Amino acid sequence: MNFKKLLSLALILVLAGSFVFAQEKSEVTVEEQYLSTIEGVIIKELTNSDSRDNKLVALQYIADALKEKRISPEIQYALNTLAGEGIFNPMREDGRLANNFPDIRARAAELMAQIPTEESKDTLVKLTLGDTEPMVVTAAIRSLGEIGINTNNDVVETIVWTEKRFSTLNPTSSLALEVLNAYEKLLPYTKDTSSLIRSISSIAANHNYVTPVRNRALELLKMLAAKN
Repeated sequence: MNFKKLLSLALILVLAGSFVFAQEKSEVTVEEQYLSTIEGVIIKELTNSDSRDNKLVALQYIADALKEKRISPEIQYALNTLAGEGIFNPMREDGRLANNFPDIRARAAELMAQIPTEESKDTLVKLTLGDTEPMVVTAAIRSLGEIGINTNNDVVETIVWTEKRFSTLNPTSSLALEVLNAYEKLLPYTKDTSSLIRSISSIAANHNYVTPVRNRALELLKMLAAKN
C-alpha cells in the first residue's frame, strides 16, 4: 500500500471515528481520536513492511505515542511483531535469513517496558529464551524487570536459565549486570528465591565478568541475607 492510499484510508477512519465521537459524546477529544486512528493505521502498515527502514520509522511512531501515554492494540501488536522480527517470523531469501534485525528487536523489547501487560511479558519471555543476540536478550531482561510480573516464578526461572546459557557460551558482562538488576526488581514478586540466589552466586564467582558486575552480585547477596 503506497503512502497516499495509506493516508486516504487513515482519513476515512478518522472521519468515521469523529462521527462516533459526536454521536456518543465521548470524553476523548477529536485530536486524540485522530492521533490514535492515524497512528494505528500507519504503525501497522510500517510494521508489516519488508523494509528495515520502515520498521525503524514504526518504532519512532510508537516511542512518540508512548511518550504521550497513548497505548492501543495496534501498538501492542506492532511491538509483539517487531520484538520477534527474524525470530518468530523468519523470512528467507536463497536460504539466507532476510529479516534478522537485532537492533529492531532490541528497541521493540525496550519499548515494551512501557506496556506492562501479560502479553508484553509473554512476548519478552519468548524472546529471552529464543534469541541469541546479547543486545536483544539484555533489552528483554531489562524490560521484564521493569514490568515486574512473575507469575509462578516463570520470569525469574527464564532469566536464570538464560544467564546460565550465556555464561557458558558467551559470557557478557552487560547482560549479567542487567540480570542482577532484574532480579532486584523482581524480588518483591518472587516467592521461591532459591534458584535466583544460586544464579547471583554464580555471577559473583564468574571471573569472565568484569569486577564491578561481580561486586554488584555480592552486594545483592548481602542485601538478601540482611532481609532473611
